[in-house]
Amino acid sequence: MDIVLQVWGGGFYLLNKIFFAFSETKIAEENRRLKMFAWSAFIIGVPAWLIILVGQNNWIAASVEVGGVPAMLLGLYNTYHNSQKPSRLFNKSVTVCTYSSLVFGLVYSLQYHMGITSLTQILEMGVMLGFLFGSYLMAKNNPRGWLFFMLMNLSMASLMFLQGKVILMLQQLLSLCFVIYGFKKSSNPVSKKASTKLNRTS
Repeated sequence: MDIVLQVWGGGFYLLNKIFFAFSETKIAEENRRLKMFAWSAFIIGVPAWLIILVGQNNWIAASVEVGGVPAMLLGLYNTYHNSQKPSRLFNKSVTVCTYSSLVFGLVYSLQYHMGITSLTQILEMGVMLGFLFGSYLMAKNNPRGWLFFMLMNLSMASLMFLQGKVILMLQQLLSLCFVIYGFKKSSNPVSKKASTKLNRTS
């Protein structure tokens, strides 16, 4: 069962990064379609990650996954509407869920472990910061989200290595490669200018 969960969660999270990375090289409509696939793939992978993280008492990382779902839905919503119909209520709800998740995860982990007592908790904090800020910025089409995803991947890969989840460790390292690729493409002035022009004319 553990292998199934690792393949399920890791596979869909890897697809998320692949779709995101290649969306940076596509024209407007293809970019939009790939990003919708990316947000959807992440949401499908969340249940498997939750089961694995809770089973390892990784409460900070688990609560981040729960709190990150609204950000995923916001990204899907904004992408579907091509950022033309921003919802202030949706944005505020995502912010509330994000910070509520952050507080819950930290407080519960501190109570459960009686403080910051392990390296795994520190790595979970890296996952927390990388995931929440990365997802939020990507939902806003801000390329700096890629930098936070790098932090998330490195922290999660280290955490999975320490806990013997080899498949998920390898998945995180592969995801990191696509994150770096996506960041480089999103930072390319020529491709960004072309993408902006196409969005304006579509």
